[in-house]
Formats: sequence, structure tokens, C-alpha cells
Amino acid sequence: MENIRDEVKELQIGLKIRRMRQERRMTLQDLAEGTGLSKPLLSQIENEQVIPPLATLLRISKAFKVEIHTFFQEEGDTEKCILVRAGESRQLRQWSKHGDPRPPYSYHSLAYGKKNRHLEPFVVEFEARQWRDDLQVNHDGEEFLFLLEGQLEFRYGDQVMQLNPGDSVYYDSSEPHGYIATTDLPTRAVAVLYSRS
Repeated sequence: MENIRDEVKELQIGLKIRRMRQERRMTLQDLAEGTGLSKPLLSQIENEQVIPPLATLLRISKAFKVEIHTFFQEEGDTEKCILVRAGESRQLRQWSKHGDPRPPYSYHSLAYGKKNRHLEPFVVEFEARQWRDDLQVNHDGEEFLFLLEGQLEFRYGDQVMQLNPGDSVYYDSSEPHGYIATTDLPTRAVAVLYSRS
């Protein structure tokens, strides 16, 4: 867990969010109203006590009118091409210092450091979990997921789909959706998020 926290500190997502909010002369209340998120949660994110899930980052990026990749890039980076070697992706696990239930996945950014991109590619690792309705999220944009190994249950609105290795799904992410692994075997997928500007 400490290793994950160290990796997240390197990304400084909370600091970037606070800086963007202050540059826009927004209060936490303003940001809460613009995102539909609570002030306490936003404060915990800014203080790096909570790692926000992708859906939360998408809401914050929309409120700031920036692309989601802004939170994953190094400041001042001007690379036009990014090569990510095996084992060198940036890992984020959604985790709360206060013992809140964790979402059933962690994700590795495959384009960390690339500015001005319109897609956000990840490798996602899923944990076996019992389904709960609060695991469904929705946000603007589209998503594509290709299952590499393991088995997934994908819920999209009222639909329930079983995914096996080699299966893929492409969907409008404004509809409620969520995933859980249905096996204790390693379950990994490549996911690509597109957020409309």
C-alpha cells in the first residue's frame, strides 16, 4: 500500500486539482456545485487522502474545462511520442486512507506524460468482488475495453454481460456502467477512454 501511495504522490493529482481550482478563483463549494461531488471528498482528494476514480476525475476535468490527461502529465512536458515499456506504466489504485470500500479495480496509465491527447489508454486490473449497485458510474464520453485475461461481469444500464479473454465492449459512458471480476484468477484488460471536449 505504501508503494502505491508513493506512486500517487509522484503524480500529485490532488495538488494539480487544488492549483487549477485556485487559478480559476473557485472555492471548494464552487467545485462541488460544478461536479456534483461533496466538499469533504474534494478536500480529501486535494490533500491526497483519497485517490479519485476515473469517473470522478472526468467530472473534475469537465468542471475545469480541461482534458482528463491533464492530471496524468508532467508539467512542462512537450513530448510528441511516449514509449511505455512493460512494467513501467503508472499505477493508481483507488484507495481511501479512511478505510472506505475500494472499487474493484486498479489502473495503469499507458500515456503518462503525453500532452494534448484526446484518448486515455489504461491497463486495468480487476479484483473478484460481489456486485453492488454503487459500483456503477457514468460520465461524458465513450469507452472501449478489451479483456486480456480472466473473466468479467459488465453491467451497462439494466444489461448484464459476461466477458471472456478476447471479448471487447465499446459503449457510451454516459449510461451507468461497471465491472467486477468473476474469478480469482488474474483479470486484466486494456481500456481506452475518450472524453468529449
